[in-house]
Amino acid sequence: MNSSPGLVTVIFLLFGRTYGNTVTQEEGQVTLSEEAFLTINCTYTATGYPALFWYVQYPGEGPQLLVTAVKANDKGINKGFEATYKRETTSFHLQKASVHESDSAVYYCALSDTVTGAAGGADGTFNR
Repeated sequence: MNSSPGLVTVIFLLFGRTYGNTVTQEEGQVTLSEEAFLTINCTYTATGYPALFWYVQYPGEGPQLLVTAVKANDKGINKGFEATYKRETTSFHLQKASVHESDSAVYYCALSDTVTGAAGGADGTFNR
């Protein structure tokens, strides 16, 4: 998908459910101007206390860990992105103060049950 120069398009899809643990994206396609503030919402349901992750996959590359949190109120920060593990709202929203074309990638929110090792995920795609 291509959009006008200086715009970033964000697409969110439900990816999976494993062992009753889920992560959910409810947004559809979103187009942002470069340097706009970005929030990719990720909510989860899980038994126990899962570890939470955001992965990024740039075009032509494999997925790479972007941020992680293993307990409530942990904040993951990397490459201008950050996400805070909020157990009271069961959320792990990814944010970046200013998006750029170089952020065009697929972003996966995932969880892992620390007891069973089960994982589920959702993704958001930035397209130029």
